[in-house]
Amino acid sequence: MNVRRRARERGQVTVFVVGLAVALMLVIGLTIDGGRALASRQRAVDEAQEAARTGAQALSGAALYGNAGTALDPQQAYAAAQRYIAATGDSADVAVSGDQVHVLVHTTVTTQILSIVGINNLAMTGTATATAQRGGTGP
Repeated sequence: MNVRRRARERGQVTVFVVGLAVALMLVIGLTIDGGRALASRQRAVDEAQEAARTGAQALSGAALYGNAGTALDPQQAYAAAQRYIAATGDSADVAVSGDQVHVLVHTTVTTQILSIVGINNLAMTGTATATAQRGGTGP
């Protein structure tokens, strides 16, 4: 009776160990690839902030040499933000509205562990807005 019971239970531990190993690999994948995704998102936000600041420095000639306030040159602001993003290797949507430059950066993270279960890439975005400011006139 005991021999028959043991024969039916043979291999159950192997299935349990395989299931546990798969679950452990998923947790490790979420930890490693999730950390990389969070770092990539922060990098995208940093790039968006810097590109928006770069674009917001493109003041029009009237703003620089007259009393026109802080008017941006829309074409120069757009081009300056796009040049900054192009140097990073990512892509971005740039919009200039009044005295503000809006940047939305798109980046992709290639997974290392989660690719085992078919998740090969994670898309990350970062957004920022910068407003042109006129500096002080001094003491």
